Amino acid sequence: MQVSERIKDALEAQADQGSLKWLNEKIKKLEEDKSVRDLFMSYSLLASKFDKGSKLQIQNSDSEALIFLTSHNANLLEVARIYLLIKVLEIDRDFYGPKVANIIQVADITELETFLKFLDLLPYPEMFRFTAVEALRTNISVIFDAITLNNPYPAKYFNDQQWNQMYLKAAFMERDLSKIPSVDERANADLARIISDYAHERWAASRKIDPMFWRPVSGFLNPVLLRDMEHLIDSEDALENKAGALCCYHSGKEEAMQILNRKSDLKQQIEEGKLTWKNLKN
Repeated sequence: MQVSERIKDALEAQADQGSLKWLNEKIKKLEEDKSVRDLFMSYSLLASKFDKGSKLQIQNSDSEALIFLTSHNANLLEVARIYLLIKVLEIDRDFYGPKVANIIQVADITELETFLKFLDLLPYPEMFRFTAVEALRTNISVIFDAITLNNPYPAKYFNDQQWNQMYLKAAFMERDLSKIPSVDERANADLARIISDYAHERWAASRKIDPMFWRPVSGFLNPVLLRDMEHLIDSEDALENKAGALCCYHSGKEEAMQILNRKSDLKQQIEEGKLTWKNLKN
């Protein structure tokens, strides 16, 4: 069963039946008579048809899409918006793809937030990478968080430069770095260098750094980063000690393990599974 059919079934279980009938009629019309104007109008009118105060509720579903929607507390309006976009892209990718991009360019904050949060559910999601990258330019936290936190899209579709830009800005905006998926998988040498440079600037200004920020450097501990690890291990800040210990342990480098040996208690906690990146701040 297609993702759209799963979402349609979920909407049918909760949404107002008159609103759902209206939406399905609009989709049928968009299939029979492709119209940019009708797509724009239908998308705009969804807010008057579906309740944003009601969360999608699904129990024991085997659909990854529905699990993703419920885990992100999607409301019925958000689900209806995503359903409409999925359907038109299924109908005609070449015609409706650019029109969906146009809708998002003029979307208000809540519409853009919905699009970015659930972008990975759309057919041909790589078509909208430009929009996703553009969202990194914003200083509106709800928009930045929508593409950055708890969102698998950047790890799948951003190149290293775009990923690094996102990660650095998330740190700069003091977002919760533990909510960025696939940090280990997308670690790269350039990002490790950027993290070190940024840390040196912060230290020079006597400013703190989120200890989670260091997570991607483990596989790239060159002489400069090894000195950074010494700085962390020797710090009077317990969280910096833990971050340095995790980086050294997971690096697999002998020089790093020698630094880690200065904190034998932390080394033991890591070996016993009691200290991980997931519980670093607990």
